[in-house]
Amino acid sequence: MTSTGLDAIATPAGTFAVLAMDQRGTLKRMLAAVDRTDTSDAEIVAMKRDMIASLAGSASAFLIDPTFGLPAAREVEGVPPFGLLLAAEPASRGTHLGEPEVALDPAQDAAWVRDSGADGMKFLAQVRADRPVGEDGRDLTGEAREAMRTLVEDCAAQGVPSIIENLIYPLRDEAPLSPEARADAVIEAAVLIDDLKPDLLKLEYPGSPAACRRLADRLTVPWAVLSAGVSSEEFTQVLRVSCDEGGASGFIAGRAVWKETVSMDHDERVAFLSETGRRRMDEYTGIIEGRARPYKEAVA
Repeated sequence: MTSTGLDAIATPAGTFAVLAMDQRGTLKRMLAAVDRTDTSDAEIVAMKRDMIASLAGSASAFLIDPTFGLPAAREVEGVPPFGLLLAAEPASRGTHLGEPEVALDPAQDAAWVRDSGADGMKFLAQVRADRPVGEDGRDLTGEAREAMRTLVEDCAAQGVPSIIENLIYPLRDEAPLSPEARADAVIEAAVLIDDLKPDLLKLEYPGSPAACRRLADRLTVPWAVLSAGVSSEEFTQVLRVSCDEGGASGFIAGRAVWKETVSMDHDERVAFLSETGRRRMDEYTGIIEGRARPYKEAVA
């Protein structure tokens, strides 16, 4: 294991080409949108098994959830070796006056991730660094910071890499963010989390080459860009800019690769993933080759 322990989920070049398939609630909403509300848990496991079996060899690792993805990964046989990131945030998260709370699940700690056979812990936090303390005294940002600090320290003690994902959310009664304000929110939250020194950040695209440069200037740990459900064509441009201007070490992307498959049966899904899905993953890995910043350089 290296000093950060990320080699197991990285390419030989030290970059990240990770397929995200840890969706649970989001996946069920996607299924409902195509009139597949009767999809069973066993069928969801089978969907995720198909993703891994079809894309192993193109992805450096898979980001999985414990409910469906972990059983699916354990069922896959006869494919090239792959790394596993295990999502450790609660399946459903609490809110306070409509804003998301960040809390740890005590049962899903670093030892649990290690004992599951995964190579790292991914934790989703929704943080706004500019959120003021509420009139009721609740400091959601401060609570999130302490939860993430505990997680990073726990992972370090257990030798489990910590990967923190942040998604920006609207504050209560806030008007829609301008592109500039949204870039500020993405960057300032990333800096807040960077200060806790997780092994890797999974971040939204901040919106422009200039915003990527600002992000790169302020981070001290490596980061990978997420796809946020955009089209595959849009994500290729996001990936280029994130690496060229933002010093990203690669990607952790999901729906840009596989979102069309939610309406497909097994045979159609496997055909799509084996052809279109693999072509997309190979295109993304081609984009980051020689362009993404190896994570060890980012740490240095």
